[in-house]
Amino acid sequence: MLKLHGTSKSRSARSLWALEELGLKYEHNPVAVPNAKSSDHLKVNPNGHLPALQDDGHVMWESLAINLYLADKYGKAPFWPSSPEGRGDCYKWSFFAMTEIEPSLMTLLTHRIFLPADQRDEKAAQQAVDKLKAPLKVLDDHLKGRDYLLGKDFTIADLNLSSVLSFALLVKLDMSATPAAQAWLQKCLGREANQRVRKMA
Repeated sequence: MLKLHGTSKSRSARSLWALEELGLKYEHNPVAVPNAKSSDHLKVNPNGHLPALQDDGHVMWESLAINLYLADKYGKAPFWPSSPEGRGDCYKWSFFAMTEIEPSLMTLLTHRIFLPADQRDEKAAQQAVDKLKAPLKVLDDHLKGRDYLLGKDFTIADLNLSSVLSFALLVKLDMSATPAAQAWLQKCLGREANQRVRKMA
C-alpha cells in the first residue's frame, strides 16, 4: 500500500499530484510542516523534511525523486516515456527544476513572504529575479512550437518542473517576457489532478 506523508501545503503537493495523475490508490498522512521533525516522522524521513513515501516497505524521500520513482514503477507512455531518450529528458528537466529554478524561487519566497518584513532583503530578492531570467528563457525557447516539454503529451517532466515553478505564482513573479513558459505553466497547473490536490489537507 502506498502512503504519502506530508501536507499539500508543502512540497508534498508535487507527489500528491503525481499519485493523482497516475490514478493510484494511496493513503495520505497530511503531516504539517512544523511536525516534520517529530520523532514519528523522523522514523520515515530522517532528514526531517516533507514529503516521504512508503511503498510496501520501501521508503522514498525528495519530492521529485518520489515522482520519478512513481512514474517509473506505475506509469506508462506517454506519461512515463517508453524510450531511454524520453526518460532521460524527464530526468533532465526534473534536475533543471531543482538546480536552475528552485533555489532562486526559494530566495524570493524567503525575502518576499516567509521572513518578517524587517528581516527581508529586497536586494537578494531582486538578484534572484535576475538569476531566473536565463533559465526561464531556456524554458521559453524550448516550449515555442511545443505543447509540452517532450512534445504533444504531458509527462512527469512537465509535472515536476511546473510544480516547482508554481512558486513563481506565490511570489507574483513577472513572466510576461517568457509567454510560452507562462502559458505552459498555467496549462499544467490547471490539470484536474492538480486541482484535486489543491483542495487537500
